[in-house]
Amino acid sequence: MRYIARGLALSATTTLALVAAPAVGSANSAQPGPDRLYPPSALVLTVTTGEDASAGTVLRAVTLSCTPTATGTHPAANAACAELRAAEGAFDAITTRDPSVVCTKQWDPVTVTVDGVWNGTRVDYAHTFGNSCIRSSGSGVLFDF
Repeated sequence: MRYIARGLALSATTTLALVAAPAVGSANSAQPGPDRLYPPSALVLTVTTGEDASAGTVLRAVTLSCTPTATGTHPAANAACAELRAAEGAFDAITTRDPSVVCTKQWDPVTVTVDGVWNGTRVDYAHTFGNSCIRSSGSGVLFDF
């Protein structure tokens, strides 16, 4: 009987030590750290022919991640991220055409798309321009690739 009581006491002490010990492994990775101070922002931007991005031919595609620093295959990642931050993620504000740029009225539609996550929110955006001149007539750099 004495051995059983000693075994139970040892078992209880070991269990208490394990419960009181800090968690190791996956529990620590769930805690906020320096990597988790920013909401995620990772986007895929495309330029396609036609009015419908799903039916058109992809002409170009780039990636853009803005947190914690600007990275990706976008040729002007820093400027594109700054533009998105200034517009607070409002893609319609970025696709606004500069009225001083003169373009033909030729109908040769080009569609730009944004798919991914911006500041922790899922985004799925598409905008069709009448032609590539109109697409390039904006003052921003987000869709200039």
